[in-house]
Amino acid sequence: MNQKYIYLVALAHFFCDIAMGALPALLPFFILYYDMDYSAVTGFMFASSFLSSLVQPTFGWLADRTSKTWLMPLGIFLAGVSMGLTGLIKDYWVIFAFVTASGIGSAIFHPEAARMVNKLSGIKRGTALSIFSVGGNGGFAIGPMIAVAAVTAFGMQGTIVFSFLAVIMSVALLIIGPKMKEEIAKNSLSNDSVKSAVSKNKQAKNDWTSFARLTLIIAFSSVVVCGLRSFIPLYLVKTIGLSTTAAGSALTVLFMFGVVTTLIGGFLADKIGYLKVVQLSYWLLAPMIAILSQTTNAYMCFLLMIPIGFAMFSPFSSVVVLGQNYLAKNIGFASGVTLGLYFSIGGVFVPLIGKFADIYGLPKTMELLTFFALLAALCTFILPKPLAEDVHEI
Repeated sequence: MNQKYIYLVALAHFFCDIAMGALPALLPFFILYYDMDYSAVTGFMFASSFLSSLVQPTFGWLADRTSKTWLMPLGIFLAGVSMGLTGLIKDYWVIFAFVTASGIGSAIFHPEAARMVNKLSGIKRGTALSIFSVGGNGGFAIGPMIAVAAVTAFGMQGTIVFSFLAVIMSVALLIIGPKMKEEIAKNSLSNDSVKSAVSKNKQAKNDWTSFARLTLIIAFSSVVVCGLRSFIPLYLVKTIGLSTTAAGSALTVLFMFGVVTTLIGGFLADKIGYLKVVQLSYWLLAPMIAILSQTTNAYMCFLLMIPIGFAMFSPFSSVVVLGQNYLAKNIGFASGVTLGLYFSIGGVFVPLIGKFADIYGLPKTMELLTFFALLAALCTFILPKPLAEDVHEI
């Protein structure tokens, strides 16, 4: 495993996902400054997802056929600069367009980055993927913190900080990307273990039925993840009575713990298996959200971020590995779907959940998310167990 470049791609993943992580924390500020309702602000979650849900698998399919390292800096640039511009204008549909562009940028980045991690990992794919995932989860954790601090200090114009961060990272990655590609080409010619892996990949088969079942779980869980990202700050403001700043910090707690639990989930997967981690995590998630929906105490809400964060993020690496195992001949496409849809496809349904919240209130909305979490948990039992030897190789 080429640790230097693995950590670089993980850092790039961090800079890409701080923009997406910031969006939910910005929703209460759009309500505060622009007097929007739940349906309007959750429309931004839809904007970040509806095209990226299609773009990301497409770029994953392309990544299986050709390597374009410049897609990574392009994705970071588009994701961060577009998000940074959202606070500079007040027109709803212009903001909607910028958020859409940010989501597309994120979708462009992930498949090529996952493919690079796969190539740089040698035979330690699980370890490399965990490091890469930690970078993204760290971005989702720090993004709300940066958003709240910037908007609190400078007003909505403070979002421009995301543009500056994106430019810095994209330029650095644009310079280093060709060297990374040369390193991969050199190692692929000299590393016997990689040659062996390539030989086995030629004999591998795709199990589309199992992958379709996994995608169904991803879809249900994505509704939960995107719903929680959107409504936890709103729930803490409207139901618990916290300030927008304090409510935004709940997302930081959630995703900070997600950084840790991504690694814990990888460790557990090595001990008990990827499929068991997925099953246990989703069966924990549903009751924790149910408890949150009945909670009116701020301290209890923040405490619940710990088990909810564990249940949300511990299966992340396992889901990606299972996807790569089921589609062993199309790792780029599998990565594009599993990495991308987990945080995006649910956003397509968030506006509908926003309308539900306008009608029935936020506690009932949390109960609705509990229902989707239960559906994801039930679907884990229709997943077939991968061959042990394939899973250990991945």
